[in-house]
Amino acid sequence: MRIASWGHAAFAAVLIALGLQGLITGQLTALWQPIPKWAQAGSGLAYFSGFISLSSGAGLLFRRTAAPAARTLLGLLLAWCAVFRLPPILHAPAALLSWYGLAEPAVMVAATWVLYAWFADDWDRKHLGFAIGERAIRGARVTYGLCLIPFGIAHFTFIQRTAGMVPGWLPAHMFWAMCFGGTFIAAGAGIVFGVLARLAASLSAFQIGLFNVLVWLPTLAAGTRNPYDWVEAATSVAIMTGGWVVADSYRDVPWNAVGRR
Repeated sequence: MRIASWGHAAFAAVLIALGLQGLITGQLTALWQPIPKWAQAGSGLAYFSGFISLSSGAGLLFRRTAAPAARTLLGLLLAWCAVFRLPPILHAPAALLSWYGLAEPAVMVAATWVLYAWFADDWDRKHLGFAIGERAIRGARVTYGLCLIPFGIAHFTFIQRTAGMVPGWLPAHMFWAMCFGGTFIAAGAGIVFGVLARLAASLSAFQIGLFNVLVWLPTLAAGTRNPYDWVEAATSVAIMTGGWVVADSYRDVPWNAVGRR
C-alpha cells in the first residue's frame, strides 16, 4: 500500500464508501448531485460515478495504481464541474448557490490534484507535466482557498438557517454563525494570498470536522428521516477529507510562512 498522509487515507476511504453507496442504491451520492433532469433518466451516471469513486478510492491506496487513479478521478471531476456546475454560474453569475454548488466538488478537485502531483509517474511527467509539480500544488491550494469563500459567504446570506444549526447547548447562536462564516473567508484569503496558509488550511479542515461532530453526528444519531440531512452530512465529511489533503500538502511549509514560497 501507499499511504502518503492521514488525509490521503481518509480521502480514499470516503471515496470508497461513496462508491459502494452509489453502486448499491443506484443513486447519485454526495458531491455528484444534483444534475439536470435531462441527464438523469436512464443515463447510468449513478453507477458510473459510483464505480469511479470506488475504483479511484481503492486505486489511490496502492503504489502501482495511485497515479492512474488520481489522473482518472481528476479528469472526471473536472469534466463533471464543467458540464453540471459551470452552466448555472454562466446563467446566473450573481447567484451564491451556483458558486456554492461548484465549490463543493471543486474541493475534491483540489485534493485530487494534490494527490496527482504527489503520485505522478514517468508517463505523467512526460505527457502531463504541466499538471504536476510545485506549481500544480499551488494551483490546487488556491482552488481550495477560493472554495472556502462561498462557504463563508453562505453563513451570512443564510444566517438564520446557519444559526439554527448551532447546537442548542451553545449560547449566542448568531455569533457562532457569523464567526465561522468569517473564519472560512479569512482562511480562504490566507490560502489564496499565502498568508499563514498552512495554518489557514489546517484550521479550515478542522472547522469542517468540528461542524460534522457538533451538528451532523447528533442529527444522524437522532434518526433523522430527511434524506437531505444524509446527503449534506456525507458531503461535509468528503469536503473535510479534501481539505485535510490540501492541508497535508503544506507539511514542509512553516506555520508562520507568508508568501507563496
